[in-house]
Amino acid sequence: MFEVREKPRMVEKALLVRVYFDRREESEAESLLAELGELVGTLGIGVAERLPVYSREQQKKYLCGTGKAAEVAEVARARGCDCIVLDNELAPAQQREWEELADMAVIDREEVILDIFAQRAQTREARLQVELARMQYALPRMARMWQHLDREGGSGGAQGGGAARGMGEQQIEVDRRLARTRIARIKTDLEAVRRRRATQRKEREKQEAPLAAIVGYTNAGKSTLLNRLTGAEVFAADMLFATLDPTVRAVELPDGQSLLLTDAVGFVRNLPHRLVEAFKATLEEVVLADFLIHVVDASDPEMERLYGTTHEVMAELGAAGKKTLTVLNKIDRVGDPMRMKALTAAYPEAVAISAMTGEGLDDLQERLSKMLAERVNRKCYRIPQHRGDLVALLHQDAKVLDTGYVGNDVVVEALVGDKIEGQLRAFAV
Repeated sequence: MFEVREKPRMVEKALLVRVYFDRREESEAESLLAELGELVGTLGIGVAERLPVYSREQQKKYLCGTGKAAEVAEVARARGCDCIVLDNELAPAQQREWEELADMAVIDREEVILDIFAQRAQTREARLQVELARMQYALPRMARMWQHLDREGGSGGAQGGGAARGMGEQQIEVDRRLARTRIARIKTDLEAVRRRRATQRKEREKQEAPLAAIVGYTNAGKSTLLNRLTGAEVFAADMLFATLDPTVRAVELPDGQSLLLTDAVGFVRNLPHRLVEAFKATLEEVVLADFLIHVVDASDPEMERLYGTTHEVMAELGAAGKKTLTVLNKIDRVGDPMRMKALTAAYPEAVAISAMTGEGLDDLQERLSKMLAERVNRKCYRIPQHRGDLVALLHQDAKVLDTGYVGNDVVVEALVGDKIEGQLRAFAV
């Protein structure tokens, strides 16, 4: 079976490069390189230098011109690097050209993220999703992995016929066929995951349990918030992509209303499209949630940019217009009171909290209660005592606020969803 090459395990020091084509994008290129540095550092690879490279126009061979590419390769050798990591997306042919020029491993941002995801995946579902993305990425790049065998064949090339095909050429076709077979099998398995999730959602809908999805940039504190609100023990750490596996937990708010919370995989700028596709089984929870809790790191200098990135990814998933509560997290790390004042002015509807210390969580729970109250109706019913089944229905599928008796009738005040409101309409006061 073909195995994706584990380049990061052979790498100790890398040169990070971002090629940009507009002078006005220089600061953004530096920002993206800083983020790439965090991603690479997550793999345990040292960063020798971050190098933004300006090119007047995009070139087919190296993205930038041949001279610029040669300069980059020389800088990498001079810094003692054994890898060049490009923040840009590289086509398979461009990756081969870069490796031949630099005589060292060359990977792009997508491959870095794929390798991080491969390390983080814990459940079978997450591992399947990551493997699918990695196989789809590697399939068109398999030719360069067999270059060491290309030289072994071809001795009969001048005479034509089948002898012209070398050992490497034969082996790569076998591996490609195995890879395509594996991709098809993984897609079948993930389709079964989607069906299982659909069944679970139907069960939740029967109980009318509202679902809120916690979304946001990677390392914004989503899992820490989920743990704080629900008492769960979801893995949470100060690292990129700490959470890949979706977690659904129930929380009872101070006013007695119940809410289901799900923690989604974090987003980054330029999140590879194939990863979005592979993780659709997980991200469906976000699209189908009743509303979103968008967690942002208030202490991050790039907060506004990262806030926009999450909205872009949500739009790509088809959840752009969904009702959203913005949460400014990590306020305990915001040292400048003026910055905090500016953030609350810029995001007046947001709730400022610290998931780590618990500051502001009461305000957050109150806002969640209000959002839930807006999706249900407060009703009062007068139900004959012989219709105990309806009273039981209210206790099971609604939030009963008060119960009393008038004559032979039971008077019930409750928060009722649309599903059972019609069944009780005849008894409404």
